[in-house]
Amino acid sequence: MPQGAKRLDASLPIYANEVLIRVERLNVDSTSFRQLLEISLQDPDLIRKRIFDIVRERGKLHNPVTNSGGMLIGRVAEVGSAMNRLEFEPGERIATLVSLTLTPLFLKEITQVDLPTGQLNVDGHAVLFETGIACPMPEDLPERVALAVLDICGAPALTLRHAKAGDRVLFLGAGKSAKLSAAALRKEWGEDVRFHAADVDAKALEEMKGLSLADQTFRADGTQAGNWEIDDAYDLVVSVTNVPDTEMTAVRAVKEKGTVIFFGMGTSFQRVALGAEGIGKDANFVIGSGYAKGHAELALNTVRENRWLKKWFEEKYGV
Repeated sequence: MPQGAKRLDASLPIYANEVLIRVERLNVDSTSFRQLLEISLQDPDLIRKRIFDIVRERGKLHNPVTNSGGMLIGRVAEVGSAMNRLEFEPGERIATLVSLTLTPLFLKEITQVDLPTGQLNVDGHAVLFETGIACPMPEDLPERVALAVLDICGAPALTLRHAKAGDRVLFLGAGKSAKLSAAALRKEWGEDVRFHAADVDAKALEEMKGLSLADQTFRADGTQAGNWEIDDAYDLVVSVTNVPDTEMTAVRAVKEKGTVIFFGMGTSFQRVALGAEGIGKDANFVIGSGYAKGHAELALNTVRENRWLKKWFEEKYGV
């Protein structure tokens, strides 16, 4: 399968059941971009070189350290003659809703690396399989904002699926996924759900409170599970950190028979399963899939209908 493959073939021409996309912008997955920032000492030129190397070696943007990728915006260049599932027209601008770890990709040039957001302006092409999913770019939201929202649109959809009235919810991590998911929950349940947020980033926590997306916040390091007094505290824990080794904090925080959703690409199945066994925690552990039916429109509508959240995304992404 393409996600697990060491290398994909991004050469042309495309097959009859594929779509060719002229790529304009990439949104690198948060976990992957954090790792790239660390190894490059935040040097844009070194990040550009490393991304070129990965794509050249693998035929896709699949970070071998984090096993994650991101998504893209581009313009449809060609639709295969046997493509029946995806109804796109040549010239239409779309955002892919599948990972770059399984998308054949060729890059000619990276013209800009935006360090604060992990978005890259590029020139190249990508191939969307018949089984892939994508959506037209919305015309009522800034492009950079729409790309950032669509990159994480699975998070609010899956969080809503597992939350219920009366729940106490902990967001482990206070970045854009936490903000978007909390906004979707607030819209659905209002004050019937209580939100807490934890992060090492004081600014991110202040933003959560300022947006009325957290009833309480606390600054703490999720990798130091033994230092937290949070045992059996929450009905639902939504782990949206972009660093590894936070699994046991989430496991300790959830109530017996509660639910933890792990969205971070650095999550280790072994640490979750064996760690929960080690402390005798009987809970539901959910893999945070990036796909849920209707997830793109739900995420975009959440931003459209929350003017303060929309303003935050616009400021974050330099609109």
